[in-house]
Amino acid sequence: MSRNPGGRILVVEDPAGLARAAAEEFARGAAEAVAASGSFSVALAGGSTPRGLYALLARDDAPYRAKVPWERARVFFGDERPVPPDHPDSNYRMARETLLTRVPVPETGVYRMRGEAPDAGTAAGEYESLLRSAFRLARDQPPPFDLVVLGMGRDGHTASIFPGSDVVHETSRLVAAPWVQTLGTRRITLTPVALNGARLAIFLVSGAEKAGTLRAVLQGEHRPDLLPAQAIRPAGGEPLWIVDRPAAALLGA
Repeated sequence: MSRNPGGRILVVEDPAGLARAAAEEFARGAAEAVAASGSFSVALAGGSTPRGLYALLARDDAPYRAKVPWERARVFFGDERPVPPDHPDSNYRMARETLLTRVPVPETGVYRMRGEAPDAGTAAGEYESLLRSAFRLARDQPPPFDLVVLGMGRDGHTASIFPGSDVVHETSRLVAAPWVQTLGTRRITLTPVALNGARLAIFLVSGAEKAGTLRAVLQGEHRPDLLPAQAIRPAGGEPLWIVDRPAAALLGA
């Protein structure tokens, strides 16, 4: 593992290795959190790369499922698309099908965003209220997630914080519903205020098509307006980037 101005970097060979390394971190973080406080809170990412992690965590023939105290877990989401929970594009549906229905997480411990709400701004406010209630937060306190799982797009976005979004500069709201110009829609997303309250943030990045962006995020000028992933600096310390070799091809170049 190497260190970098943008965080710690763990390079693995391929997507399967990425899933294994992330599962190790997930299981370790869950066990440590429960030992320290009696519960484990995680915010899950959507997208294709985390899917391998969730599937591996749920497998009976892999060592990770048994290491996680699922009955003590509380599961939140980093962002959601403007679709119902049974829609193929739903981040909640992906996590539910690959992980949440396959491990003994209590239904009462799963907190989804209402992507189907007719007003995304109202749904964002509702999710912020949910976070404040679930964690019993003081007015200016961010949610102390034990872990947030994040991805990174080719454009440097993370969660649903896209280049040019004012959410990068948010100082008080925990959840927002910014307009995403390139997609022509609003998305509900945790803000950097919420994400940076985490004890650990893990970025999962796979694929040669992201190599240039990854180098810019980790080794380039600090420009979070253009590269929102740079805005994530969790309270518990520098983020951990688990990246496969194709994605890491330009690091250090």
